[in-house]
Amino acid sequence: MLPALSPAQEKLLIKLADPEAPADWGKDVSTGDLLAELANAEFHGVLPIVLRKFRERGDANLPKDARLLQKLTELRDQMTTATGQSMLLQYHGDRIMKALAAKGIPARIVKGPVFARRLYRQLADRPFTDIDILVAPTSIEAANRTIAECGFVLGSGEAESHELQEFKWLEKENSSLLIELHGNLVHDTGMRRRLSLGFRELQAIDGGETDTPAALLTIAIVHAAGGHKFHRLQLCVDVLQGVRALRSPEEEARLLEAARMTGIELELATVLNVTGRLFGAPRAIELADRIKPDLSIRLAKWLITGNMLLRVNSREKLRSRLSRDAFRWVQRLARARPYPA
Repeated sequence: MLPALSPAQEKLLIKLADPEAPADWGKDVSTGDLLAELANAEFHGVLPIVLRKFRERGDANLPKDARLLQKLTELRDQMTTATGQSMLLQYHGDRIMKALAAKGIPARIVKGPVFARRLYRQLADRPFTDIDILVAPTSIEAANRTIAECGFVLGSGEAESHELQEFKWLEKENSSLLIELHGNLVHDTGMRRRLSLGFRELQAIDGGETDTPAALLTIAIVHAAGGHKFHRLQLCVDVLQGVRALRSPEEEARLLEAARMTGIELELATVLNVTGRLFGAPRAIELADRIKPDLSIRLAKWLITGNMLLRVNSREKLRSRLSRDAFRWVQRLARARPYPA
């Protein structure tokens, strides 16, 4: 269980987790406060951003406490290792993409390295622990054979992988290197009747381009609400950065059209609402409010709050779990909105 944070400490964690917020805090922050912030940041996947801000502030301006300095040294070493792991994953991802292209199999890398490159000013703020490759469902078998030829072995059950359209591949010589092949980024079969985000949908959202802000934000929203059920703050940081990447009313309109086309209007309204309220981002809230709320959206917004997300591994984790489980049922029971053919 994570160290409990007071409301003031939670506010500081949000500020530290925001890649574009200044790296400052009051002089009255104690060693215990900072150690609690670091523990929560590590759990929530925002430690690289927080450590960068500690570095920018300077060790000389931190409390002179051996516990804090030792912890910072340990965490910085971990982040150096994580950065190296990300670079190695990127190498293998590029190698597999070249092999797929040589066989004429359309594919694209999504999430981790693409988010880091396109949404974050500093690549090290967004390390990743796997490479996600998306192909059309009809290309799954050929893509799986190609990944195997590149020296990877299937690490997930074949029947379940086909059902979820998600195949986990481990490098033969280093099982810490994970490649995930997807036929659809929505893995829950109960939800896939209503929403879908696959290779074809992303091509339509991009409209002849690649990795447009609308497509990246759509992926981030599905990742937060469809795959991981709000289990850490990093998911909302990706969404926050995605909102900031929308540079024009036209790009905002493309996002809303993407939500209608893919069926994720409930998820978009919910994720943008909680992200905007957590980080004080009125533009995210305004975009969320542009989705006309029905009963399911109102209920989802009530269930998914900043407190629920921040306290996912605190003394209130049972309440958080129940809220997130209830949200999943809302997703499964929500009716699909009509989309014009």
